[in-house]
Amino acid sequence: MTVMHIGLTDGSNLLTNYMGTSYMVAVLISVFADTFIGRYKTVIISSVIELVGLLILTLQAHSNKLKPPYCVFPFDPKCETVSGDGRTHLYVGLYLVAIGSAGIKAALPAHCADQFDEKHPTEKLQMSSFFNWLLLSLCTGGAISVTVFVWIQNYKGWDKGFGAATGVMGLALLVFIAGLPGYRISVVQGSTALLEILQVYVAAIRNRNMKLPENPDELYEISKSKAPPDTDFMAHRDKPFRFLDKAAIVQAPTDEAPSPWRQCRVTQVEHAKTVLAMVPIFCSAIIMSTCLAQLQTFSIQQGVTMDRTIGTFKMPPASLPIIPLIVLVFAVPIYERGFVPFARRITGHPNGIPHLKRVGVGLVLSIVSMAIAAVVEVRRKRVAARHGMLDANPMLGKQLPISCFWLAPQFTVFGVADMFTFIGLLEFFYSQAPPALKSMSSSFLWCPMSLGYFLSTIIVKAVNAATKGATASGGWLAGNNINRNHLDLFFWLLAVLSFLNFLNYLFWASWYKYKPQQSAHVPAEHKV
Repeated sequence: MTVMHIGLTDGSNLLTNYMGTSYMVAVLISVFADTFIGRYKTVIISSVIELVGLLILTLQAHSNKLKPPYCVFPFDPKCETVSGDGRTHLYVGLYLVAIGSAGIKAALPAHCADQFDEKHPTEKLQMSSFFNWLLLSLCTGGAISVTVFVWIQNYKGWDKGFGAATGVMGLALLVFIAGLPGYRISVVQGSTALLEILQVYVAAIRNRNMKLPENPDELYEISKSKAPPDTDFMAHRDKPFRFLDKAAIVQAPTDEAPSPWRQCRVTQVEHAKTVLAMVPIFCSAIIMSTCLAQLQTFSIQQGVTMDRTIGTFKMPPASLPIIPLIVLVFAVPIYERGFVPFARRITGHPNGIPHLKRVGVGLVLSIVSMAIAAVVEVRRKRVAARHGMLDANPMLGKQLPISCFWLAPQFTVFGVADMFTFIGLLEFFYSQAPPALKSMSSSFLWCPMSLGYFLSTIIVKAVNAATKGATASGGWLAGNNINRNHLDLFFWLLAVLSFLNFLNYLFWASWYKYKPQQSAHVPAEHKV
């Protein structure tokens, strides 16, 4: 924001829209991957797209013609915001990176999970551990990005920082391709999986006036003996969504085969039920993602105003997220090697605790994180008022006499919350989704994160509109002087919303029934 001269609220919304787009596109790409080209190719193509985006950002950072003239932003009234070709390069580069990273988010976790056989007891346990180590890898990469790359950008130049990121991305792509001989490549399922779920809804609507048989064995299912070897079978369940069972009502015999848009398999119906039942669960992660967006935007702005010196070293504001990342780098191995085996002995659950309980712990911690953030902001503003620094310009070196490590608790608690919720949802969706939609199931995680970032933009604008007369700047979060705003009240609002979200989650988590892991015997009647 200080280089391109974009205001506080606009910059925050730009970041949340960028992140939201990345996560939303991940859902679409996951469908494309499962349907057409497969996960392995999707990772490669997406990596190339991200590489091109980073190259564009590197070129923009190197060219003075594509950046606005230097000024002391935001306090110099003559500051020019990036425009013209500079804005075009910025948005094209950013959104190519967003699309590329979206494809990697969509396909890489599922591709890695494909390397484990769920039917093999040992590999099934290893897959659970894999998701924990995946989070550790993400945290390690994040820690490097907010320390090494930020240091390069601040002290060597933004062009060299982006150039280093481009080089690392290219190296990562080569390493991934080098592993091809040892990969288990999933077979592309074609359009059948999504189409079959859509057929269930259409058939249920078309058969809405037909009466369900009292015996569910009379519903339509193909014979195992005549089905291809890899055909998936799932036992019938009365609940939930019994109305979808009408899609499997056996049609009156005719000279032609029954239309798949009027008569579906029981397994099809159960897959559709499973996907529909997961929707309320993933919606519960939307508010948590909205809270995360604030830590990535407004909390960084808090850090800009605070004392960031460590001895003789001054921490760049963009490096503040290193705090939760360091915590997670140590917490994930402790959780995996310590907590999970201990909990496994007590609960008998292979993952230590069930997926949904793990998610619930994370949601509670997100409430705590927002409450801590509100209290810390009150403390920060009191220090500013006590020292007469409410209008101090941090860009001129006038930081408040309060350490930025006061922000550590809110970052740390949310980091642990992310560990519980992120992995819990990833394991939950991957284990519960139909086999042909594994990549899409993991993208159920990215969808609420996307909606959460977009919701953040909406909430920020709504709060400013509703509190227009509360501050001289025109709203709790309006203007560029965070010391004059009411960020503390905004954090309390998010804490309340998070609490209500947790109550909603408790209802749906207690209602959800895990799908059976083993296929039941298919009755002899109505087999073809």
